[in-house]
Amino acid sequence: MKVDVKIKLVIVFLLLVGSIYLMMTKQPKLGLDIQGGVSITLKVDIDKVINDQYAHLGKDIEKKFKENGIELLNYKIENQSLLLVLLDPTKIDKAIEILKKEFPQVVVEDKDGNLLVKFTDWELNRIKTQTMKQAVETLRNRIDQFGTLSANITQKGKDRVLVEIPGVIDLNRAKSIIGKTAQLELKEVVNSALSKEELLKDYPNGLPDDLEILEGQEEIVNGQPVKEWFLVKKTPVITGAMLKDARVSTDQAGNPAVNFELTSEGAEIFGEATSKMIGKRLAIVLDGKVMSAPVIRSRITSSGQITGRFTTEEANDLAVVLRAGALPAPVEIIEETVIGPTLGKESIDKTLTAGIVSFVLVGLFMIFRYAVSGFIAVVALIFNLMLLWVTMLLFDITLTLPGIAGIILNIGMGVDGNVVIFERIKEELKNGKTLRVAIEEGFKRGFNAVFDSHITVIIAALALLEFGNAPLKGFAATLSIGTFINLFTAVFLTKMLLDLVLGGKKYFKYAV
Repeated sequence: MKVDVKIKLVIVFLLLVGSIYLMMTKQPKLGLDIQGGVSITLKVDIDKVINDQYAHLGKDIEKKFKENGIELLNYKIENQSLLLVLLDPTKIDKAIEILKKEFPQVVVEDKDGNLLVKFTDWELNRIKTQTMKQAVETLRNRIDQFGTLSANITQKGKDRVLVEIPGVIDLNRAKSIIGKTAQLELKEVVNSALSKEELLKDYPNGLPDDLEILEGQEEIVNGQPVKEWFLVKKTPVITGAMLKDARVSTDQAGNPAVNFELTSEGAEIFGEATSKMIGKRLAIVLDGKVMSAPVIRSRITSSGQITGRFTTEEANDLAVVLRAGALPAPVEIIEETVIGPTLGKESIDKTLTAGIVSFVLVGLFMIFRYAVSGFIAVVALIFNLMLLWVTMLLFDITLTLPGIAGIILNIGMGVDGNVVIFERIKEELKNGKTLRVAIEEGFKRGFNAVFDSHITVIIAALALLEFGNAPLKGFAATLSIGTFINLFTAVFLTKMLLDLVLGGKKYFKYAV
C-alpha cells in the first residue's frame, strides 16, 4: 500500500470517528416547520420614531436659537415636519442661516412668516433603516435570553418583522416577550388623584406642554377596584437606555419584583436628580403606564425596584426584556400562528421516505452502471451525507423542511462528480490505457469539470443564502455545504477507495 494512501486512510478514519462522536453527543436544531412553535409578524411604528426625532430636533433648535439671540414662541410637529413660530418674525433670515449651518440633516421652508423644517430624504431613510435594524437586534437579544437560540428573526418589507420561535407553544407568553416595547422611564410626580378629571381641574385651559397624565395600576382596596392617576413631568429623570442589569427579586411584602441597576453615567444623573426630590414621588413608568410611585426618602444612585402585581413568570419575562433593551418604537402584532409538532412529524416522515427511496435508487443505478466503482461511489455518498449532518451540528444550523430537501438533492448531486470522472476513465480505457493509468488520468482530467460545476452551484446557493427568505436560506445552507463536501468525497475519498481496490488485483477488470 502506498504511503499517500495510508495517510489518506488515517485522515478518513479520524473524520469518521469524530463525526460519529459528534452525532451521538449533540442534538440537531429543528426549525419551526419540523418541531412546531410560534410564528408572529410585527408592525413597527416608524412614524412615531420620526415624530420623536422631530421632538428632539425641536429642543436642539430652541437651544441653538437662544444661544444666538432668537426666541421661539412655539414649535409643534405637523404631518412629519416641524413648524417653528418665531417671537420676532424679522429674525427669520438669521434663523434660516443658523438652521442651514447647524442642522444639515434638514431642509427649511418659509411658511407665512414661520419656518417649516423637514428631514432630508437621506436622513429619513437613515432613521427608518436604523429603526428596523435596532428592532430586529433587540428582538433577537430578547429571544436569546428567553432561551430559544434557534429562532428566526427577519425583516419583511419596510416596517414588518417576522419572528419564528421553534418549540415554543405558549403563544401568550411569546407575545408578552416579543410585543412589549419595554420603554422604562422614571418621571417626577407633580400630583396624583383617583381620576383623570380631578387632575385636570387645576388646568382649565389644558395641560402645559411639559406635563402629562399617566394611568397607574388597578388595585383592590376594601374589596373595590381602585386606580390612581398621575400628573408627571414629560421629560424623564432617566430612561432604560442607561440600564445596566435587571434581575427578579421580591418586594417588602414578599411578592415578585424586578430590581434594576444603572450604568455609572445613569447612577450619577439619577443621584443628582433624586437628591433634589426628597419627599416627592417618583413614577416608575413602563410603556406609558405607572407601575409604582414610591416617595424618595434619600438620595438614590445606582439601583431601584419595579413592583406590581407580577407573577414569578411575568417578573422573569420583564427582567428579560429590560436586559435586552427597549424596542426603538411601539410594535403591533398583526399576525400570529401556532404550529403544532404533529404537522412537522408528518412532513418529516414523508420527506425521509423520499430521501431513502432516492438514495436506494441512486445507489442501485451507480452499482448497475459502474460495478465496483459504483459501489465505491455509494460508500462515498454515505460519507458525504454524514459529513453534511455533522457540519450542521457543528455550526448550529437549524434544520428545516427545505433544508431536508437540500440534503435529498445532495444525494443526486453527490454522485455527479463520480459520474464525470468514471466516464472519463472509460474513455481512457478505450484509448488503450491500463486501468491504473486510466484512473489517474480520469481523475486528473475530470477534476476541472467537476470543480467548475460544483463552484457554480455553490455561487447560486450563496446568493440564495444572502438574499432569500427563511425557507430558502435553509435550503441554500444544506445545498452549499453539501456541494462543498461533494468536492472532497468525489475527488479525495473516491480516489483513495479506488486505490485500495486496485491493491487487490483480482478486482481490476470489475473496477469500472
